[in-house]
Amino acid sequence: MQKEVMFAGFGGQGILLMGKILASAAMEEGFQVGWIPSYGPEMRGGTAYCMVVISDGPIGSPIIKNPTHLVAMNRPSLDKFASTVKPGGVILINKSLIPVDSGRDDVDELFVPATDIAKDLGEIRSANIVALAAFVARSHLVAFDQLRESVKKEFSQKDGLTRLNMAAMDQGKEASEKKA
Repeated sequence: MQKEVMFAGFGGQGILLMGKILASAAMEEGFQVGWIPSYGPEMRGGTAYCMVVISDGPIGSPIIKNPTHLVAMNRPSLDKFASTVKPGGVILINKSLIPVDSGRDDVDELFVPATDIAKDLGEIRSANIVALAAFVARSHLVAFDQLRESVKKEFSQKDGLTRLNMAAMDQGKEASEKKA
């Protein structure tokens, strides 16, 4: 089994952190993992994306042209990468910033208003955790409880952020179960 996830959005949306947390959770579950970040020199506001490869065997290359799944946090990312996703994959669309679908009928589209949910929680920067939780709840790439532990570990040294991100995870999971 090998699965690939492309996380993409604007710099500053926590795109690379989403990939890092998923990779950490997968490693804790005993999988082989590759994590490749990519971002423009402008970082904040520029395009950022990363690829996470999860496998139960050796990974030949962490560079993938056609990922199994996509988490698109902004419209330019959806426009650029949706056509590359393998049929049967999950495409998570941040409905708060993307008013369209992927134009694909051979994938599982998941519409989550991640930015709006994060605003309601009082911290827009938690939109990435909302989206990550929704994606994992739908895709089942790793156990949700393991993802929760990886998020706790990531934010354990930052006062007040663990509780916020646990709430973001709960809201993301709940959003993954709703119909568009």
